Amino acid sequence: MNKIPITRPYTGKEEAEAVSSVLSGGWLVQGRRVREFECGIAEHEGVKYGCAVTSCTAALQLAMLAEGMGEGMDVLVPSFTFVATANAVVATGATPVLMDVDERTFNIDVDYTEKYIRENYEQKGSELVGRGSGNRLWGIVPVHQFGLCADMPAINRLAQSYGLRVIEDAACALGAGIGNTSIGGFGHTACVSFHPRKSITTGEGGMILTNDREVYQRALELRNHGSAVASDERHSNRGYLLPEFVRAGYNFRMTDLQAAIGWEQLKKLDFILRRRREIAEYYDRLFEGKSKVIRTPYVPGGYGHAFQSYVCFLDFKEDTAAGGRRRNAVMERLDGAGVATRQGTHAVHKLDYYQKRFGYRNEDLPSADRCDSLTVSLPVFVEITKAEQEKVRDELLKAVEG
Repeated sequence: MNKIPITRPYTGKEEAEAVSSVLSGGWLVQGRRVREFECGIAEHEGVKYGCAVTSCTAALQLAMLAEGMGEGMDVLVPSFTFVATANAVVATGATPVLMDVDERTFNIDVDYTEKYIRENYEQKGSELVGRGSGNRLWGIVPVHQFGLCADMPAINRLAQSYGLRVIEDAACALGAGIGNTSIGGFGHTACVSFHPRKSITTGEGGMILTNDREVYQRALELRNHGSAVASDERHSNRGYLLPEFVRAGYNFRMTDLQAAIGWEQLKKLDFILRRRREIAEYYDRLFEGKSKVIRTPYVPGGYGHAFQSYVCFLDFKEDTAAGGRRRNAVMERLDGAGVATRQGTHAVHKLDYYQKRFGYRNEDLPSADRCDSLTVSLPVFVEITKAEQEKVRDELLKAVEG
């Protein structure tokens, strides 16, 4: 049986030739090709600066450190997100405080978040301090889940009213936006991913996007061991001497091999985004009126969804745990029928580490719990055919009814 995969990167001879060109040139690590790729992505998203790194997780960690996040600080993070979002906060020494989500958009519930702030923090001088923890409330990390922007106008109002910083986890959302504003253009630093499940890929890789020159400069230094000079620049001028190291940093550098792939992928990005939206629209039509259980993705008016994933909510009427077992049975049946699916993502507050360290229980964040248990991601990739989408529809309907 030829299984319909959950995704398939859209690559061709152009990427292979670009890699070959880098190999023959002899400079493989971070260099000219990385800078070209950074400029290209930043220009596409309408921001001033891009800092390419090894993954979006690394991008989040460096952006957080560059903006001053650290020990003794609380950071509000939606629970329904890949664990990397919360892990990056932990890596800075700060504490991720998990928020519930909107079951329609899968993004952070701003009303829940505002209520949580009012009930759990108090003003002390210029800072909001946790009534139980004594930690300072530093900021919010909204996630643009599956390629749909979080409600950034409302998040901006909330952040401004409480003096909070915002860093956008835009791992899934390259090319997404609200109105004419793209990710990274809402006044904050944003981080994107180039993992193979994303719209374009460098194998692994990520990028920090920002309009803040100081944040950009600190991120450049942090990704390269704390060096104030990039490796290729040093080699072109007295390369026999090591540079000055202005801070303790990391080795989070992207290679020119990856950036060469990324540059060719960037040329295809607008086409890929168009195809993903066409695929999503066809799924919408296929499922319209066919099931009271299958709820297709919700897109608010004026939002440009990137559709990194097409995630449905299976609205079973049992309790969440029983519904989750039914969802798993549906996915198993689809797998047997030759259709690959995935759980939308997990709820971080249900994961072992976060329950043991921070004391979360499954029932603490009920909407995130339901999204964890009742979502299913369907195949989306450029070359999927309408016949394949129709098979996905038919098999999902049979599995849900069964």
